[in-house]
Amino acid sequence: MIRIENLVKRFGDFTALKDVSMTIDPGSIYGLVGSNGAGKSTLMRCIAGIYEPEEGHLSVDSEPVYENPEMKEKILLVADEPWFIQQSNLHTMKRFYQRFYPSFDQDIYDELVEGFALPERKKISAFSKGMKRQAAFLLGMAAKPQFLMLDECFDGLDPVKRQIVRKVICDAVADRQMTAIISSHNLKELDEICDTVGILHQGSLLYSKDLDSLKGEVHKVQVVFLEEVSRATLEALLPVMAMEVRGKFFTLIVRGSMEEIEEKLSPYRPAALEAVPLSLEEVFLYEMEVMGYDANVLFKD
Repeated sequence: MIRIENLVKRFGDFTALKDVSMTIDPGSIYGLVGSNGAGKSTLMRCIAGIYEPEEGHLSVDSEPVYENPEMKEKILLVADEPWFIQQSNLHTMKRFYQRFYPSFDQDIYDELVEGFALPERKKISAFSKGMKRQAAFLLGMAAKPQFLMLDECFDGLDPVKRQIVRKVICDAVADRQMTAIISSHNLKELDEICDTVGILHQGSLLYSKDLDSLKGEVHKVQVVFLEEVSRATLEALLPVMAMEVRGKFFTLIVRGSMEEIEEKLSPYRPAALEAVPLSLEEVFLYEMEVMGYDANVLFKD
């Protein structure tokens, strides 16, 4: 289990993480989302033991990570910009990883080299961006960490390669209870595989919830009123995050349960009322709008 309490990380006068608290259960896939500069990569580097927080508590399986080599054998971060030894190829990097990760699995390595169709003896510097990301991912998976962090692991991958990455992650979680933390701007991918999602904004954690609960707390409601109902009336009645009005047809983004929403709207005798499922991307965009982030999405007036 990863436990973080009141974590603060500063770089000079800039505070990158502000009082972050969260728990990540073992054997889960945790999606970390947020706008650019929200602190996602910094948080992952703290968990990996690369950065030492100035304040707060961070433990993995009840152990500190910073300057703890034994714990670091169980934790691996695949960064947004993967690092490779100069002039190295995959074979060279494999030998390098084997020195630091005793659980390195040759079978997983061979399977993924074949699955990604990567040339093992070609210099990685000659790889495309997508190929470099695949190389970093396969080395990370072959190391068999108990805690794997992936920063923008889907970026630059074609649909077939993204499918391979999703399957490999899910299989490792199911087969050996690996814990995966994935930071990505591709929210559709996270929507498909994550159990829990944390949303960071300007270094603060807005919330950390399981995906079903998160979606269940925000609803897109389409409603038609026969009688005249004003925008101001609905905004006073409900916790409206966004609204579009076309005559008597309203589209609302509202916090709360559908039962509460229907109950509060019933006195206005709606002729039709329908809840439309929201994707993780839509939930994130509306949350960012509420926080003042210009997402350039629908329902702006």
